[in-house]
Amino acid sequence: MTAKRYVDIYEAYDRFFEGERIREDQWDYTVVPNNASQMKEKYGIKFSKDIIPTDEDLCERLFLAGLEMLLVTGFYNTDLGRVMRISEDELFEGLKMAPQKLKLGSGKDERECVARRGNDSRKPIIQGGPTGAPVSEGMFVPVIRSYAQEPVVDTIVSGVLNTVNNHAATTNTPWEIRATMAEIRYVREACLMSQRPGMCI
Repeated sequence: MTAKRYVDIYEAYDRFFEGERIREDQWDYTVVPNNASQMKEKYGIKFSKDIIPTDEDLCERLFLAGLEMLLVTGFYNTDLGRVMRISEDELFEGLKMAPQKLKLGSGKDERECVARRGNDSRKPIIQGGPTGAPVSEGMFVPVIRSYAQEPVVDTIVSGVLNTVNNHAATTNTPWEIRATMAEIRYVREACLMSQRPGMCI
């Protein structure tokens, strides 16, 4: 009997190189939708008007469908154009290794992120920000500050600069690096202005 183990980052790296080769458009428009449709039918997934399901049987079927979807579909590496698959044992061993809680931020702005269950009395971590949406240079700090100054917001999710120093932040160029560095600086500046310098980004 083989001992159960999880797949670490080094093995995952090697296994991606050995994985099935597939084009990204095939993955996005054929593999994922087709497998999702099969899981929906197999597990009888039907949603009502409620955004968040509360029916325990439906929640269980959603979990099982998601589990099988991951095992059947695998993980796609866009850089390599390859798929890595794992076994059910490897998946559950990996879940066992996941941390039970995370510390986000520092000082008075530190928050503890823990796994919550349905109707949990502990409040969730609330993230605020434009979440990857494009934001102009002139509005970047005020937009981030509008979230950071809200006491209910625990962490910041940054936006994306389309330009930096009025120059397009083109992907795979030095301008993209400069824009990323500017985003971090602007977020920190906005948090400092809101008297919340330790907020997690």
